[in-house]
Amino acid sequence: MDDDSLRFTDAARSELENSIGDLAERARNPLDARQRLRDLLDATRSVAAGLELEQVLRDVVEAAVTLVHADYAALGVLGGDGLVERLIDSRGAARVPETGADQPFGGSVPGTSTMGMTLGVPIRTRDGIFAHLYVANRARGPFDVQDEELITALAATAAVAIDHARLYAESQRSGQLSIALSEVTAALLSPDTGDIFGVVAEHIASLVGADQVVIVVPGASAGEHRIDTARGIGAELIEGTTVPGHGSVVSAALTGAVVTSDERLRAPWLADELADGSTVAAPLTVSGTVAGALCVTRAAGSAMFSPIDLATVAEFASQAGLAIALAWARVDRHRLDVIEDRARIARDLHDHVIQRLFGTGLGLQALAMQAPQHARAIDTHINEIDAAIADIRTAIFTLRPSSSESARRRLLDVVAEMTSILLPAPRISFAGPVDLIVTGGLADDVVAVVRESLVNVARHARADTADVDITVSSSGVIVTVDDDGIGLPSQLSRASGTANLAARARALGGRFALESRTSGGTRARWCVPLQPTTGVAR
Repeated sequence: MDDDSLRFTDAARSELENSIGDLAERARNPLDARQRLRDLLDATRSVAAGLELEQVLRDVVEAAVTLVHADYAALGVLGGDGLVERLIDSRGAARVPETGADQPFGGSVPGTSTMGMTLGVPIRTRDGIFAHLYVANRARGPFDVQDEELITALAATAAVAIDHARLYAESQRSGQLSIALSEVTAALLSPDTGDIFGVVAEHIASLVGADQVVIVVPGASAGEHRIDTARGIGAELIEGTTVPGHGSVVSAALTGAVVTSDERLRAPWLADELADGSTVAAPLTVSGTVAGALCVTRAAGSAMFSPIDLATVAEFASQAGLAIALAWARVDRHRLDVIEDRARIARDLHDHVIQRLFGTGLGLQALAMQAPQHARAIDTHINEIDAAIADIRTAIFTLRPSSSESARRRLLDVVAEMTSILLPAPRISFAGPVDLIVTGGLADDVVAVVRESLVNVARHARADTADVDITVSSSGVIVTVDDDGIGLPSQLSRASGTANLAARARALGGRFALESRTSGGTRARWCVPLQPTTGVAR
């Protein structure tokens, strides 16, 4: 057979080559399909193995790149408004995309100058579309139907894994919340716990990873609130100060709503390092009444509070309100016991001690008449007995229960509050008709002055003792707070607290002075006049 017998025409040769190509392609297809199935199983195993949501999301992105041989993959997580909340990509970035569309790439992948064909599929969890998964720049050419099927299958696996991770996170959150609330309840019911709000603030800070926690209570007027407790960044600068109430997260929370700064509500006390962060405020409801707002803040650059965090803060505030109610009930019960004990002591002093002293004085007077030569010495002893009787009567007046709304009772409560941060407890004395004159708005001012002055002592003075004196006379009301601390610094770094005290005094036609004592320490003196005709502050 010669060579000519083996030659093919051009048409025959083309047909043969096509047939051989088809056979080769058919041989490769099963192998390729098997490899792709194996890759899908590996990707499924990798994604399903995670329990932490963030790790699951990153595993999905990495698996997508490997599965379809793409250069780039990204996961656009949607927020509650259906827009992309943040973006996780295969280059390790986790950020908020510049585009605001529900399609996170907006025609191009963020962070890249040029991209080829992009393939994207939604990830649908039980609650709806959770995210969009995108891959771009396939190494082997354009994406085909099989690539789309693989990415769709990966998205289905990712949805199940995300649901599992969220359930795991919820169980973890519930466990941590239960532990935190148990610790709060145990601490608040302990007889040694004085700073009730402080306990609540410290536990919520660790529970949600907050950089600052404040508890704000209603102020003396509708237009202002007072920061009762602060923990974290800048706490020592804002605790005890007043803040405006309108248009803030506090005013909204005090109406019973759980709100965030994302809702265009501000937190007016925040310093620069926190101003651009995220704040959540929830009402602290005690015995059916909103007693304050629990506000937690993360610094700028930290992760925003998630819906799970909001639920945690809301539930913690609700349960903490029950614990606070129990703690306050314990305090009220203890106070009632003290009042009853004081009333008993007052009766005993009046019915027995004073009568015995009075009888002794009468006996000494009779003795002086019988022994004139000792009359002068006996009169001296009689005067001492009269002075002792007057002191005991003053003590009886102090021991007798007063109205819970009286200025004297409110000031005693402030001193009791300060015991947790000032040890030993501040001493307080009264002179003049305090409860008769110091009422209404004047009483609010005097209570605020004493509280802010003692907070300043605790914060700056390093004092061993603090003394409070409230004097009411025909000329006015004088509040004096003395301490034996380090005295005034050469330059005051922050004067917001003292400026508030001075403003309160000026509003009533009075004055405020902060000065060093000659014996060491500092004296804060707040004076306001009384109108001679009415006996009330101007």
